[in-house]
Parts: sequence; structure tokens; C-alpha cells
Amino acid sequence: MIVIVMGVTGAGKTTVGRALAGALGWEFHDGDELHSEESKRKMHRGIALDDVDRAPWLGAIRKLIEGMLTEGRNGVVACSALKQSYRDEIVVDPKSVKIVYLKGSKEVIAERLRGRTGHFMNPDLLPSQIDTIEEPRDAIVVDISGAPEAIVSEIRSRLGI
Repeated sequence: MIVIVMGVTGAGKTTVGRALAGALGWEFHDGDELHSEESKRKMHRGIALDDVDRAPWLGAIRKLIEGMLTEGRNGVVACSALKQSYRDEIVVDPKSVKIVYLKGSKEVIAERLRGRTGHFMNPDLLPSQIDTIEEPRDAIVVDISGAPEAIVSEIRSRLGI
């Protein structure tokens, strides 16, 4: 099984994704690492990516997921996956790839971003991500206000793992 942990910047995708993978003994992949250097520079400068910018990134995530499924590897992938069309691209097998949407208020996420350091994503992009996100149709929706351990426990319970 592959679990895609999605949400806007600052929702906790990497923190929760790593913790979930660790709790399950699964591999973890951060989708941010698959962005091109040019895309990272754009986001750092506060320029939102468009669909053309995201296409190679989504292709790389899809290839990663296909490889994991082909090789029978379980894993967690942290990825914003803001639009339904992006999720349609990367959910190569709905029976084996599950979406977890980390959802929280703009205020909670903005507060988290104020305390975050060392990430290429410019916090000024939060409004554009909130404007862009299309809430998923077929996902486990988890409130991010709890501690990461509680969020992981809820995800595990709702996935039945």
C-alpha cells in the first residue's frame, strides 16, 4: 500500500508522513525532493507554480509510486497534490494508493509557517495554495490541530493498519 499525505504548505505532510512511515516500518518519500531546482527557486521567491511547472514533478511522483507498487514496497509519500487532476495522475491504483488529506485552518497553518526554517517554500504562497486546493473526493480527512502522534494514530485506525 502507498499512502499519499497531502495538503497545503505547512499542514504537516513531512512531519506526519515520516512519523506514519516510521510507525509502520515503511519507506518515506518527500515529494518536495522531486521538484526541479528551478521550481524550488520560483517557490522560494514567492512565485506560485502553474500546471506546466508541476507536470514533470507529478510525473516523477507517479513513476516513484508505480515503481514501489511494482516492487511490492509499502510507503508513504508526502505531496501537496492540491488539485483533483494531480491526484488522478498519481493515484495509479485506487485499491493500493490511499490519500490522506491534512486539513487545518489558515490561522493554524500560518502560525506553523512563521516558525518554520530551512524550507525553500515561501510562506507568502499559503494564500495561493488555499485558493488552489480542491478538497479531495476520496480521501481520509484528518484535522491537523492535534499532535503528530495522535494524527498518525487516527490515520492508522482509519486505514485499518
